[in-house]
Amino acid sequence: MASSCNAVVMTQGAGGSVELLNLSQHYGAVRAVDDISINIEAGEFVSLLGPSGCGKTTTLRMIGGFEIPQSGTVRIDGVDHTNTPPHKRPVNTVFQQYALFPHMSVANNVAYGLRAQHVSKQSIQTRVTEALDLVQMRAHARKKPQQLSGGQQQRVAVARALVLRPKVLLLDEPLAALDRKLREEMHIELKLLHREVGITFILVTHDQEEALSLSDRVAVMNLGKVEQIASPSELYDTPNTAFVASFVGSQNFISVERVGPDRVQLHGRTAGFGRDTATGPTPQLAVRAENVGVGLSEPSPDLAAVHGELIGASILGNQVRYVVQLLDGTEIQSRSPRSAELFSLGTSVWCSWRHEHGQLFDSPPKETPAAASA
Repeated sequence: MASSCNAVVMTQGAGGSVELLNLSQHYGAVRAVDDISINIEAGEFVSLLGPSGCGKTTTLRMIGGFEIPQSGTVRIDGVDHTNTPPHKRPVNTVFQQYALFPHMSVANNVAYGLRAQHVSKQSIQTRVTEALDLVQMRAHARKKPQQLSGGQQQRVAVARALVLRPKVLLLDEPLAALDRKLREEMHIELKLLHREVGITFILVTHDQEEALSLSDRVAVMNLGKVEQIASPSELYDTPNTAFVASFVGSQNFISVERVGPDRVQLHGRTAGFGRDTATGPTPQLAVRAENVGVGLSEPSPDLAAVHGELIGASILGNQVRYVVQLLDGTEIQSRSPRSAELFSLGTSVWCSWRHEHGQLFDSPPKETPAAASA
């Protein structure tokens, strides 16, 4: 998407830092955002990740000025913008619905904000050309939005936001309407564009793959709170809560009983674990699906293991996904490289993993109720 020849022009002003201090927004009894604090460095790409109703879109709207928080502070580049209207903030937004003017050409859509700011004609032409070059859409400058594909419309929406040279670009699930293949292509282009223009990007998404592949850091939200904010690798490898562990990647949860400082009772066998974040007497052992192997023979004590019946099997390209049901009804998923031998449904099998791949959490993931706003 990006073209390096215009990077100097488009990054004038550079990225801005964003500081959210004890930010809250309630709708009646619903706490859409509940006393959150986040610091985003200038030039970072940060994603707000979580299910519908977790508060991520409300948070983005408060950064953009479309909602005024009931309490807390929004600072951009150290300046308090909590009550500043959207058009006076150094921020611009790309919405899920691109809201392009159907009667205007691509070039005029991109120029619209500059005309509203009474920028000179010559400057408008130069800046529109630069913005369209950045997203590789100059060749389509005279077309109307209805003549473009979904991906092309998304590029125009990004160009229209960037042409105003904001310090912060807000992205409200801008790829949600695209098909999977095009979304994956746009992931690469957005990441390259972020590196090119050097401004701060804040993305709202419910798609973990999108958040992990694009972001420098990800804030996982649930029930109006930030459960954890960290790099993609840290979130995946060392989640702080059961909710984060369940929402990022494919995680299995098994009820266990402590039988020592570093051992738990696991369906008739003892098992160790790598991390322990649990404080209660009835922890949950979590293990990722890709760390679980499936076989016919009982594993050695060197491995943690449970026994059950194979109730599901599916081929996922070069991987096979198994679902095994334990005697108490718990279902365990396994994802492993596809091999020549595939087990039949109804087969009695063992699921096993290395002890250090297990993690202890206090409780299973919370169910997130629908809220008035995401």
